[in-house]
Amino acid sequence: MTTVGIDDTDSRTRGMCTTYVAHRVATALESRGYDVARVLLVRLNPAVEHKTRGNAALALHTEAPVDEAFELARDAVETAAEVGDDRTNPGLVVAPGDPADPEAVPDAVVDFAREAVRDHHGIDDALACCAAFGYRSEGWKNGRGRIGALAAVGAWRALDDWTYEHIAYRARERWGSERTVDHDSVFAAAADAYPAVWDTVDREAGETVCVPHTPGPILYGIRGDDPAACRAVADRIGGESVASSRTFVTNQGTDAHLRDADALADLADGRAYRVDGTVAAPPETRRGGHVFFEIEDDTGRARCAAFEPTKRFRERVRDLRVGDVVTVCGEVSEGTLKLEKFALRERVTTERTTPTCPDCERTMESAGADQGYRCRDCKTSAPGKVAVSIARALEPGWYEVPPRARRHVARPLVRGSWDAPTHPER
Repeated sequence: MTTVGIDDTDSRTRGMCTTYVAHRVATALESRGYDVARVLLVRLNPAVEHKTRGNAALALHTEAPVDEAFELARDAVETAAEVGDDRTNPGLVVAPGDPADPEAVPDAVVDFAREAVRDHHGIDDALACCAAFGYRSEGWKNGRGRIGALAAVGAWRALDDWTYEHIAYRARERWGSERTVDHDSVFAAAADAYPAVWDTVDREAGETVCVPHTPGPILYGIRGDDPAACRAVADRIGGESVASSRTFVTNQGTDAHLRDADALADLADGRAYRVDGTVAAPPETRRGGHVFFEIEDDTGRARCAAFEPTKRFRERVRDLRVGDVVTVCGEVSEGTLKLEKFALRERVTTERTTPTCPDCERTMESAGADQGYRCRDCKTSAPGKVAVSIARALEPGWYEVPPRARRHVARPLVRGSWDAPTHPER
């Protein structure tokens, strides 16, 4: 078997999509009679500075010989990649052998793949690794895409949680024009297939999340845990004709990017974390509608943010109180953790307040520094503030951003098991 890794062929402004380039390679191989066992769509570290639009790398697992697979893939990249974009630097890596075989994909390549999802690499790292194991590779311009291409080669061994995305592509002459997709059919199909198929729509916002707004070739992408269910949803969507389609195996919706941090002092920019803390400063809404608060532990403090695009998720964040114990998840950038989800572990249920006179039920006044409180009319007194119960709308458990604001790689609460009750967004 042969693995073909491809990355960095798309453009944020010009369109194109690396999934489409991989789809073209797979189609070319199949037309020559070679089986393509699967095509992987691997989301890499979303915090990397030099990332493509969705920071996805692709890998094809095929029975085609290495040299023929390499030539076909190189032709596809040269034909389709948007190299006119200053940020687009395509890369191609082709490796022989079964992608699940440690001899074909050594531990060093597996580690490279894991680090590409959670950390950072330089192009020299990728070139050295390709040379060490005799992988064929090629880069265009500075060739930075070989980082993601090599990571895609190692991904099948490196990752163990996989989901699916069925992508429908538009006719070439329609690229760049407004998409014609029947809104009601998307919502009806999404409702019937949930939760096996998720993040197709945002019900509260009334948005078809599966339909992109970029000028590229994708008409829509249906994500879920069941490939047949994803295809069934796609079959029910009305609108413009589908030119071609393919189902990808992917690490989307898995939280593969999150690192477990033992302490807040361990957080560093350019990476994503899952970390515990106690709310140390109350949530504050700032200009633009962004909500910020601080958490602390024995090692220090960290600032967390729910930005305006997360919409209704900010209401959950605003309900946090000083003293609440939480687990937060998200990317750290410029010292701020950008919330993707959080769990309320222990919530504050009382607050300290000025006592009330037991006789007249009026609020007491301060009797002076360190002298407690007293009622001037009834002459009653109290040694200090008292604890009173407070009503909390926010229940313990996990909360997440809505589908319209979810990162590709972030795991929705509807997927899998969690260590606390969940409050999924649909």
